[in-house]
Amino acid sequence: MKTNISKLARPNILAMQPYSSARDESGGIQGIFLDANENPFGENNRYPDPYQNKLKNKLSQIKNIPIEKIFVGNGSDEIIDHIYRIFCNPGKDKAMFFSPTFGMYQVAAELNEVEIIDIPLTSDFQINIEEAKKYFNDENLKVIVICSPNNPTGNNIHPKDINFILENFKGIIAIDEAYIEFTNQNSYLDKLDHYPNLVIFQTLSKAWGIAGVRVGMAYSNPEVIQLLNKVKHPYNISVLNQKAAIKALSQKEEFEKRRKIIFSEKEKIRKELEKLSIVTKIYPSDTNFFLVEFKEANLIFHELLNQKIIVRNQTTKIHNSIRITVGSPEENEKLITVLKKLN
Repeated sequence: MKTNISKLARPNILAMQPYSSARDESGGIQGIFLDANENPFGENNRYPDPYQNKLKNKLSQIKNIPIEKIFVGNGSDEIIDHIYRIFCNPGKDKAMFFSPTFGMYQVAAELNEVEIIDIPLTSDFQINIEEAKKYFNDENLKVIVICSPNNPTGNNIHPKDINFILENFKGIIAIDEAYIEFTNQNSYLDKLDHYPNLVIFQTLSKAWGIAGVRVGMAYSNPEVIQLLNKVKHPYNISVLNQKAAIKALSQKEEFEKRRKIIFSEKEKIRKELEKLSIVTKIYPSDTNFFLVEFKEANLIFHELLNQKIIVRNQTTKIHNSIRITVGSPEENEKLITVLKKLN
């Protein structure tokens, strides 16, 4: 299905002139910088590359995606906000997502005064396509966000349902792949050339282990990337964070080693949870966490908290459920020890 991005974007975004930073105007020339009113002294005294070209080169090599299809944001949160800001007119347009899912989709929509169409997932945490497609012809529905693998449920969304949306919805389709490195399901990066309205979110916060650095990526066609660059803050990724991201991406061997440990520890946790009578269900997981149903989730949550083991109580979203992240071997051992005492 052919999509015209310029017709989807807000007219004022298309018409606006983006802020032109000193680094933009110098054209990337290295020399004596007397243009940006920086202090000439200090280790990090210069503004960072506003387009993170070294970092994007590294991402391009790893993902086999051209630089012009890559946007780097201050975490995925910034990118989610920008997608709404570019494509949704406040007080008029709508966005769809499928709950329970990542809470920032709703927060960013409300912040941008975007009406929310929240389609509950089915009992097995899949998209209710029959319900969702009722809205596809609504001219004010501009963005659909799909989290796969989904947070907090932990499962992959069926590709057939994602493909149906890609084939039948003309607006922006954002697929959040924050946990893609923990699943055997293929990324949708190889679909970018087929769908100009597709935007893929990924992050360095999960499998790459640098959540504190706050680096998220959007992959899309160059027209969407240009719009993201247009609305972003001039220097949205600091020098220190760009360097930390490049360093992490350069340590592929360490990345694979840690990921292998997480997979191993995940299986250990599953086996131990299966033995506990206080556990009523362990949901399928394609991530680095489990969604676990307990007989008394609130009680378990507070007992773990008393032992300084911090998990995420999901009871308000999913009956009697707690989300448990796979930690280090030592952390996981303590978790299981405490849960056994509560059994």
